[in-house]
Amino acid sequence: MRLFLDSFWRAVVYCLRPRVIVLSFLPLLVMVALALGLGYFYWDWALQQVQGLLEASDLMRSFWGWLQSAGAGDMKTVLAPLIVIFVVTPAVVVLSLLVVAVFMTPALTAVVAERRFPQLERRRGGSFAASVLWSLGSTLLATVALVLSVPLWFVPPLVLVLPPLIWGWLTYRVMAFDALAEHASRDERLAIFRRHRGWLLGIGILTGYMGAAPSIVWASGALFVAAFVILVPVAIWVYTLVFAFSSLWFAHYCLAALVQLRAATPPVEPPQAVDVPLPLAPPTDPALPPPSS
Repeated sequence: MRLFLDSFWRAVVYCLRPRVIVLSFLPLLVMVALALGLGYFYWDWALQQVQGLLEASDLMRSFWGWLQSAGAGDMKTVLAPLIVIFVVTPAVVVLSLLVVAVFMTPALTAVVAERRFPQLERRRGGSFAASVLWSLGSTLLATVALVLSVPLWFVPPLVLVLPPLIWGWLTYRVMAFDALAEHASRDERLAIFRRHRGWLLGIGILTGYMGAAPSIVWASGALFVAAFVILVPVAIWVYTLVFAFSSLWFAHYCLAALVQLRAATPPVEPPQAVDVPLPLAPPTDPALPPPSS
């Protein structure tokens, strides 16, 4: 419990550091760059495709004709850009978050290690490829568990328990692995997972509930379309800040647990060389004749 609370407060304090705040704005910068690039190359083409879909059927053409007769003929020119924005924005946001997530967790773990554990030995028990495979495998298992648990969501208490539990498990598996990949060996990582599984799962569940906060902003953006351009960046920034806090919490907890594990494990000394005496030649009796050659 002490390690749990200590790592929590340290993660809160680290979120106020300028480096963490700058990292939390990276998804916005990536999203703006992607949006400008895609808009420059594909905006006109996307509008033509959407307008073609809006006029593809006789029913839609009749509908636009009725709007034109009612004095709202320009509605199609307004609706087509809105459809493009609402379709493209989620894909751009998800891609931005994925790109930043790949670099944010190692960067924040390095910050914690440099400032709090500068003497901690790096045993590099997890490579980048192993991290990717571990994340993909854990995500696949979590997705299967979510799909299988969907019928239980209709039971009112379980819908509030099962999804956060599954996503908490996924969060702890992915972030704890990344937090220990550079400093812990494979055996040390497995030992920490085994000894601290309950607390790590608790961190994953709590940060999972915190990650649901931006969904309220997303819902507000859907309700108040006029403020969509403002609310969506706010939601992205809040989500990234929650992600940074989660990474810092796991980094503080896992690296401190690694220090405790190594302190409790006596170092293995290499075997020392032992001098083995050579066998002595048997004494010879001078009264006996010398051996014949």
